[in-house]
Amino acid sequence: MKSVFGKICTAGLCMLPAAAVANPACPICTIAIGAGVGVAQKMGVPVAIVGLWAGALLTLLGYWLVKFFDKRGWKFWGRNALLIGLSVAMIAFAYVGDIDYSPQWFMGFIYIDPILFGTLVGMILFILVEKLYEWMKAKNGGHAHFPFERVVLPVVVLALASWVMYATM
Repeated sequence: MKSVFGKICTAGLCMLPAAAVANPACPICTIAIGAGVGVAQKMGVPVAIVGLWAGALLTLLGYWLVKFFDKRGWKFWGRNALLIGLSVAMIAFAYVGDIDYSPQWFMGFIYIDPILFGTLVGMILFILVEKLYEWMKAKNGGHAHFPFERVVLPVVVLALASWVMYATM
């Protein structure tokens, strides 16, 4: 009985219309980053590191918004930068709620809130890692070097950046 039911379900799923669309990043990675931010705050991780991961998450959401606009054919000058910028700007909603803007000195010359600083660093790192991945993939004939390379690279870079930020704070 189970095998017949399984065959029917498989046949039904195969008949569903689907389009093969390349995502800029894996949804599992998005969930991992989002969950990591919530867990880190509860564990007492410095807010700059939480901001680092939040910035990467918001940038990832911006990349998904760019793909959504591509599917709809909505193209205009500066679209990608605007969409990613607006996506990262969603961190402002954190300040509307319970978080107070309390700037601190970073590296002796940047006077900014730790969460906002981490968010900007996370955004920049995520964009650079995405560009690095595309370059590495192009150099390898359009193929990744190993499975889930697109997921592993940002997570490793963000983990290293978290360690550096924690060590220097």
